[in-house]
Amino acid sequence: MRMDDERESRNLEDRRGAGRGGFGGGARIGGLGLVAVVVISLLLGVDPGVVLSMLETGQAPVTQQAAQAPPRDDPAARFVSRVLASTEDVWSAEFARHSQRYEPPRLVLFSGAVQSGCGVAQSAMGPFYCPSDRRVYLDLAFFRDLAQRMGAPGDFAQAYVIAHEVGHHVQNLLGRLGGGRDNAASVRTELQADCLAGFWARQAHETRRILEQGDIEEGLAAAAAVGDDRLQQQARGHVAPESFTHGSSAQRVRALKIGLAGPDSGACLGRG
Repeated sequence: MRMDDERESRNLEDRRGAGRGGFGGGARIGGLGLVAVVVISLLLGVDPGVVLSMLETGQAPVTQQAAQAPPRDDPAARFVSRVLASTEDVWSAEFARHSQRYEPPRLVLFSGAVQSGCGVAQSAMGPFYCPSDRRVYLDLAFFRDLAQRMGAPGDFAQAYVIAHEVGHHVQNLLGRLGGGRDNAASVRTELQADCLAGFWARQAHETRRILEQGDIEEGLAAAAAVGDDRLQQQARGHVAPESFTHGSSAQRVRALKIGLAGPDSGACLGRG
């Protein structure tokens, strides 16, 4: 991706090294925050959100430091900041096109564990969006897992992670986040966020030419890597479609492609 000349967001908080705590619940798990939650939920045979709710009462305190900007010599954090800024530009323009005002989320970098407005969360949950405080939470270690354990390396794969979680923020602003705790509703929510991530990529490229050869393939590989069927096969050796909460690999790839092909967000949100 061509991001070196892009602006950086002012909505990035660096809480890395702020402390560790117990596994908490209540956070809105993004489509890419699946590494441990999927395994736990599969073992229990329940929705990942239920697992988090069960653990909510056992939260341990997390010592927080005042949020700071990432160091200027931190290339990974600066990349995240630039992608976040790009989502701000795209969604501000798209909301304005529909006579609405976009209020960007803040993105919190953390390590180990973090106290969010949705409760205490550990890195094993992966990236997630909390609608209560309108923040995206990300441990950069997830990008290593995405590349090494899930087989989806590349900077656009990482950008897709961020854009997907920002997609949940867009859903929240539009009153489209949630809509039921059943598995089918969860799958619809996650696939729509995948689609919104694709829309961001298309718009950002059209205005700033940020994509390079092979980037789209990286994003599609990432979407496939976090499909419920692939994760279930890896976790327990067989697939149970009735327990899907985020969509199959094929569904996630298709949703991302719809966003990439759509001229506006209506392709994802069902509006004209």
